[in-house]
Amino acid sequence: MNKKHVKLATIAFVAWYVISRPEAAASLFNSALGGLGNAAESMSQFVSAIP
Repeated sequence: MNKKHVKLATIAFVAWYVISRPEAAASLFNSALGGLGNAAESMSQFVSAIP
């Protein structure tokens, strides 16, 4: 398999997951965004603490 096939398979799987389980997909997306927000907040605090 080359990169194009892997990319198409990934897109197909994500589409199938969103269509078959929209509540779970939304929950997963919200959790991912929450994690990114926490990481950004931690990084901001770290940079602010550097003298």
